[in-house]
Amino acid sequence: MTRHFVIDFDSTFTRVEALDVLGEISLADDPEKDKNLKEVEELTNLGMKGELNLRESLVERLRLLKANKKHLEPLVESLSEKVSSSFRRNKEFFEEYQDNIYIVSNGFKEFIVPIVEKYGVAPENVFANTFEYDSAGNIIGFDQNNVLSSNNGKVEQLKQLNLKGDVYVIGDGYTDYEIKASGLANKFYAFTENVERESVLAKADHITPSLDEFLFVNKMNKAISYPKNRINVLLLENVHADAVEIMKEEGYNVTTHPGAMDEEELSERIKDVSIIGIRSKTHLTKKVLANAKRLIGVGAFCIGTNQIDLEECLKKGIAVFNAPYSNTRSVVELAIGEIILLMRNLPDKIRLMHEGKWEKSAKNSFEVRGKKLGIIGYGNIGAQLSVVAESIGFDVYYYDVEEKLPMGNVTKCNSLNELLETVDIITLHVDGRKENHNLIGPAEFDKMKEGMIFLNLSRGHVVDIEALKNNIESGKVQGAAIDVFPKEPKTNNEPFESALVGLPNVILTPHIGGSTLEAQENIGNFVPGKIIEYINTGSTTNSVNFPNLQLPVLKNAHRLIHIHENRPGILAEINRILAAHDINIMGQYLKTNETIGYVITDIDKKYEKTVIKDLKGLKGTIRFRVLY
Repeated sequence: MTRHFVIDFDSTFTRVEALDVLGEISLADDPEKDKNLKEVEELTNLGMKGELNLRESLVERLRLLKANKKHLEPLVESLSEKVSSSFRRNKEFFEEYQDNIYIVSNGFKEFIVPIVEKYGVAPENVFANTFEYDSAGNIIGFDQNNVLSSNNGKVEQLKQLNLKGDVYVIGDGYTDYEIKASGLANKFYAFTENVERESVLAKADHITPSLDEFLFVNKMNKAISYPKNRINVLLLENVHADAVEIMKEEGYNVTTHPGAMDEEELSERIKDVSIIGIRSKTHLTKKVLANAKRLIGVGAFCIGTNQIDLEECLKKGIAVFNAPYSNTRSVVELAIGEIILLMRNLPDKIRLMHEGKWEKSAKNSFEVRGKKLGIIGYGNIGAQLSVVAESIGFDVYYYDVEEKLPMGNVTKCNSLNELLETVDIITLHVDGRKENHNLIGPAEFDKMKEGMIFLNLSRGHVVDIEALKNNIESGKVQGAAIDVFPKEPKTNNEPFESALVGLPNVILTPHIGGSTLEAQENIGNFVPGKIIEYINTGSTTNSVNFPNLQLPVLKNAHRLIHIHENRPGILAEINRILAAHDINIMGQYLKTNETIGYVITDIDKKYEKTVIKDLKGLKGTIRFRVLY
């Protein structure tokens, strides 16, 4: 049976109400611009909700807009840039069904036709109002004989069209629902990509956050393989608002939670989640991941990933991304600031001042110039810290288990013991690998100089806290700054407990090394970008557990993503299946690590769906996705 598609224009085909945009143009120099535009917006909303007579609304809005024919050309230019994202993405839909697509709007043909024509919709399939002008080209009204200028006008227009077959209505307003209510359409799809009206949602047969969703539920060809609104994203621990906005803008269904969750709660909440974003306090354990049936990606909005069972994620085909550079500067600045404070014995002096005690003395106060700073862990943070520290006069030494190129004039130590015995100040910037557990314990403190300064801004479990406490109390450690702890509160409402509380010349901070507005903004923009790129293209650049593949943008093809156990012969088996289905390979990319193989295959648009079943059934398959 023939299918017909009746589509609204304002806030559906475009992201905006066209008359609101016209007002921005026509009232640009009018002193009453803001007042008039607010009234126009209110009139529009009342009409969309079915609470105001349409004809009265049109008359009043045109009066307020004070528009002229000369304003229509810039209006069309502006609207062309504001076509809804999912409509732009699915231009092929309009080309394929152009004879059966009808734009039915209470707006005006003068600006609708030039927009929809670019998408293959014929002018004769556009049903809308038309303007009336005076001799100076001012818009003074509209054709009041047009049924679309009155209440229930869309219903009357559909009666005149007398469409034979199934009729689907896509729109955001009450007038679109009226078509279905009159019995002239099979279904009404409430389009919510741009605006949601509660009174309209309640009347819909299906809520449609994008055109992708409409095409998906009706089993029609679409630009993307899976509607983005069906990708559930859970963001924990107050990740930056930019991350939330980026993922919502991409079309994902985003839920946020202010703190971390314990294992039991997260195991329940993660069941329907496709993407999870966490910081340092949320632990993705084997038990949690066992319940993550739909999870395809993890975003660690921090540097460290030791809170994530990376190997289990890998076995389940879940890609993990972090932000290895985004908060480097923030951690470096905190380390430098704390070293200076501790070298001047300022934590105790500040405390005494707040207690009303004045103790002016140079005792245990030193300049940093010429002091020997030892950096354990010469990664991104350690290396940048060495540059900044050297620039203010430190004599810098470093130690790392891996071979690292020294920056500037720093001195490499060949062993941890060599560094411990040499320097006046030690700062830790190692990762969270198991081998680093209690990296600094009683034996390491014994090798350090008397009166040294100690910092840990890396991971809580790398320092034996009791050993640190004992060395502070004995005076061997003259000052310490600790930002990370073996056990940390999950939320700001939980109490903090540590053996280091109350000790002299000790700075304790609540895991805020990377917690600056700049760093969180950088992370909030970087991590979503990597996840979105992975979902859209299959690229795994910067993934901490997947083989890294940088892929070209997909054009005029399908992309098959096959994640499998790393065993010999699977690539050959994949290609054998494709050849058996007479499928032409346009491009193929393979990368492996010890656990998995990651194969990307771009194929011609046309293929039999049975090939998908065969590839999913291939022995050793962990996960399979199709990208359009």
